[in-house]
Amino acid sequence: MLKAVILIGGPQKGTRFRPLSFEVPKPLFPVAGVPMIQHHIEACTKVPSMKEILLVGFYQPNEALSRFLVSAQQEFKIPIRYLQEYAALGTGGGIYHFRDQILSGSPEAFFVLNADVCSEFPLPEMLAFQQQRGDPHSFVMLGTTANRKQSLNYGCIVANTETCEVLHYVEKPSTFVSEIINCGIYLFTPAIFQHIGEVFQRTQQELLLGACLGEQSPNGWQRAEVIRLEQDVFTALAGHGKLYVYKTDGFWSQIKSAGSAIYASRLYLSQYSQCHPERLAPNSPGGPTVRGNVYVHPTASIDRSAVLGPNVSIGKGVMVGAGVRVRESIILHGASLQDHTCVLNSIVGWDSTIGRWARVEGTPSDPNPNDPYAKIDSETLFRDGRLTPSITILGCNVTIPAEVVILNSIVLPHKELSRSFKNQIIL
Repeated sequence: MLKAVILIGGPQKGTRFRPLSFEVPKPLFPVAGVPMIQHHIEACTKVPSMKEILLVGFYQPNEALSRFLVSAQQEFKIPIRYLQEYAALGTGGGIYHFRDQILSGSPEAFFVLNADVCSEFPLPEMLAFQQQRGDPHSFVMLGTTANRKQSLNYGCIVANTETCEVLHYVEKPSTFVSEIINCGIYLFTPAIFQHIGEVFQRTQQELLLGACLGEQSPNGWQRAEVIRLEQDVFTALAGHGKLYVYKTDGFWSQIKSAGSAIYASRLYLSQYSQCHPERLAPNSPGGPTVRGNVYVHPTASIDRSAVLGPNVSIGKGVMVGAGVRVRESIILHGASLQDHTCVLNSIVGWDSTIGRWARVEGTPSDPNPNDPYAKIDSETLFRDGRLTPSITILGCNVTIPAEVVILNSIVLPHKELSRSFKNQIIL
């Protein structure tokens, strides 16, 4: 029997996803036509003996999350529950806090997946890899290769080339350590809780000692429960024959910002040709021109003279008028693209309207196409006092007038613009 835990974070996280995370929790943001964590859930349900999926985070239960859980359970025929943390407890603290829930039913092992990654999720391969190790209490982390410069932005893994044992682990080192990076996807046995418990006890003792010495430590109990798998657990486990890395050559990327959501959408859309061809829009007679991989919700209304793609996702109830061109973009539900608009490298928010002959364009933030190991860079909003050119984002219910250009800008929700903008945040 197996279980899976998906770490979905909370509202204090995902600030780089604003203004899109104002309307919907980041884990439910649509990527390639379905909520971000649905890709994780689909991958988990394909693992034999998977009996339950738990979402762990500190979002307040809300209607969107409840509705998603109900529909996902109906679609995948597996129990899916949300466990709410009382505070942000870190990647290790969350699963330790709910260890009784995870261990109920006595699973032999469980997967832990971070919600803000996109991947092929080679979970069956990780399971087979662990069984080949022969040690039923070993743990497996998914790794991939990054280039030397970008590896500094991730957890770096030094592994034995023959046995794949993790010999050394450093989270976001200041100098080069290894080109193998942590993908945020793990396979644990129940024995992991002993190691997390040791960290908890040690931290608690340090806090008690500090209190005895008169040091102020507000929320001491809560602080003892904040445990990071990467810095607190993996660093200690490395080199002791307990932690192994399974390297994948499949696609993998973080989804930290809105720009990375468009890139993740492209990766998933390209995967659909193998696993979900029914989700890709066909080039049918009398329909719009489709170039490359495009997802169109069945309720969307697309004029036959529109040109879509590559890498376009059209949401529920979207209206696309005559002569519209959309490329490398996500159009969220209820949006309206009036005749002859052009939308490139952009996210158009829920119920937004773009007027006739308007142009909404951003700058792609893709990895270097000439480097097979390049990853998407973590974007800083400002550079040298100026807004970094990136994708254009229209928040919920934004109105763009006819015949204007919106370039490399972020428009907050419920704005009605009257002119063109370039490289601006419109508050």
